[in-house]
Amino acid sequence: MDGRTSRTGSPLGAEGPVAAIDQGTNSTRLLVLEPRGPGTDPLELARDMVITRLGKDVDHSGRLAPESIERTLDTIARFARRARALHAERVRLGATSAVRDASNRDEFLGPVRELIGGEPEVIDGEREAALSFLGGTRGLDPELGPFLLVDIGGGSTEFVFGREPAISERAISTQMGSVRLTERVRPADPPSEGDLRSFDELIETHLEEVERAVPVREARELVAVAGTATTVQACALGLERYDPDLVHRSTLTLADAERTQRELAAMNNEERAAIPVMPKGRGDVIVAGATILVSAMRRFGFEETLVSETDILDGLALELLNVR
Repeated sequence: MDGRTSRTGSPLGAEGPVAAIDQGTNSTRLLVLEPRGPGTDPLELARDMVITRLGKDVDHSGRLAPESIERTLDTIARFARRARALHAERVRLGATSAVRDASNRDEFLGPVRELIGGEPEVIDGEREAALSFLGGTRGLDPELGPFLLVDIGGGSTEFVFGREPAISERAISTQMGSVRLTERVRPADPPSEGDLRSFDELIETHLEEVERAVPVREARELVAVAGTATTVQACALGLERYDPDLVHRSTLTLADAERTQRELAAMNNEERAAIPVMPKGRGDVIVAGATILVSAMRRFGFEETLVSETDILDGLALELLNVR
């Protein structure tokens, strides 16, 4: 080990496998990577996701609910055991919007510290954006740039601009996400036309803020990451089972995104949950998330987006390995 540290204070340059856990508002995700030498991509040993909804009602209460903390800690404990079984040298956990916003975050972070054997990181919006850009654009052809990355989460959505892959230049983290918007609008099941207009109005306010902060119209390539985008693409492709190889770095057109958003909005929660590629626990918030994606594509003039399976989770792990 060479003792180097990242800007977050985490040691870099591991010689053996490392594990990253992305603790979001809606999901808890694990990635275990093993380095394979200079110039070679790390080997993926494990990737897993569970919808834990840690951020349920945080937008209203400002607190993490005891039952949300309990079910999330159960998942983190399982992920930590799996990481150690794969000989991970370190387990890094990055917590984003829900934990950032919660006044009782220490009730969650204290037990996490024991489970992972290290200090969990509460990642601010700017760092979240940079890590998402690293994970989402690394390996893309630089000739495709400049890039605009959109990371639609449960509690926040990040927009990141960079001229080169993996190197973010300008970013903004907005207080809109699939869970947050759903809890604010509290739509009928299925959503009414009024509910959908409410989504549109809330989103447009945030997109005005984005356009002031980030040079979105200088970008040539839009990259969409995280569960909303990958799920919308899997639905648009009509997949009978989720296949990350078919989704990763595939192209989603605006027309297909709009069609899929309309189809999802016409269903009730039970019907959306029954879609083969719909992760358990995402069906009730996917309409809000899909509307964010469609609205951003329309407003910023993108007829298509590149959908990426890699995102902040990969950024967390790659940074541990000092890989760019």
